[in-house]
Amino acid sequence: MKGEIDEANLAPETSLIEKENQDSSATTTTTLLLTTFVAVSGSFVFGSAIGYSSPVQSDLTKDLNLSVAEYSLFGSILTIGAMIGAAMSGRIADLIGRRATMGFSEMFCILGWLTIYLSKVAVWLDVGRFLVGYGMGVLSFVVPVYIAEITPKDLRGGFTTVHQLMICLGVSVAYLLGSFIGWRILALIGLVPCVIQMMGLFIIPESPRWLAKVGRWEEFEIALQRLRGESADISYESNEIKDYTQRLTNLSEGSILDLFQPKYAKSLFVGVGLMVLQQFGGVNGIAFYSSSIFESAGFSSKIGMIAMVVVQIPMTTLGVVLMDKSGRRPLLLISATGTCIGCFLVGLSFSLQFVKLLSGDASYLALAGVLIFPIDIKGPAGSLVTVVSWVGSWIISFTFNFLMNWNPAGTFYVFASVCGATVIFVAKLVPETIGRTLEEIQYSIGYVEL
Repeated sequence: MKGEIDEANLAPETSLIEKENQDSSATTTTTLLLTTFVAVSGSFVFGSAIGYSSPVQSDLTKDLNLSVAEYSLFGSILTIGAMIGAAMSGRIADLIGRRATMGFSEMFCILGWLTIYLSKVAVWLDVGRFLVGYGMGVLSFVVPVYIAEITPKDLRGGFTTVHQLMICLGVSVAYLLGSFIGWRILALIGLVPCVIQMMGLFIIPESPRWLAKVGRWEEFEIALQRLRGESADISYESNEIKDYTQRLTNLSEGSILDLFQPKYAKSLFVGVGLMVLQQFGGVNGIAFYSSSIFESAGFSSKIGMIAMVVVQIPMTTLGVVLMDKSGRRPLLLISATGTCIGCFLVGLSFSLQFVKLLSGDASYLALAGVLIFPIDIKGPAGSLVTVVSWVGSWIISFTFNFLMNWNPAGTFYVFASVCGATVIFVAKLVPETIGRTLEEIQYSIGYVEL
């Protein structure tokens, strides 16, 4: 069928000699480690941008005399920029290359952070936040793609998970530092990983696979050899990439309208449904405004933010380690269940405060509930599902403060209900992907090519 790739036909048969060549290339070189570090500096930028709005909310609101609507716009406009950046990222990365695209995105991030630092009125805050969001949206696509393209297949899974860990670390550092320093200084600190990546881009190689795609074969060989080491035999991997690239050029791509054919209905429903339920489960509301939640619940925002950091990093690390061992579906079920319980506990905390029960002890329910939340930021890839994700993220990040003013307990009970629906949705409709071929996954969701 037009637009579909038969991966089984693209993958060459592997002989014993070829297997040995594969194993020899699966080594971790200094160049590969340095290149990955430079790339995931962009992931840290992603995380720090997400985490910035939460710890500075109180000081920034007072300093510039912002209303709830103005701060909600400031917090949420990041996702608008990210949605636009994500939609454009694929074309940009294919046109100018992965390395240049990272540099392009960092220019927007640097300009955005400087604009926030110098802002004296709300409009310039929004401009700066939007620029950071645009750069973040581009980075969220190009960084994992670049890492996947530079690493040997045997190491790819481990290296690509560093992207998620660095996002988590960026959020955590922003939470931690923002609890002790002012919003302007925190914006300046946001420049540090941007500058590190910009400087590092001058010394790391371009993606060999992108070079092959655009027909720059001599540069392709040089880049691949640098990444694998001077003494490594890259002949098998080089031939494999060349063969795959040449086969892809002979295939025509399908239109996005193909997604809406009846036979794809269930897969589209599952993909979009997961994004909608994830965003309306309130996770981004917690990520963007956790400091104000703690304050509203009568708990120290500084202690709460530190506790989130202490819990968030090891839990994210555990999730990454378990992903390829236990499978995605069980982790989705656990994540949705944990978020449901967390929302319920936070809502219960506000309810008990309202009826004057448990006095100050109710605030600890809010802390316990928020600590259960998994901070799961999905990197957009420009697809319909990703656009839906960012639109949902904007809706929640913009309306969250208004919902809290309306009814804090009710807000989290609604989130808990959505998370409960997510558990049922995953259990009934989402297939497991671990250890299964593309064809097996398609069959499990009702798509069979006749």
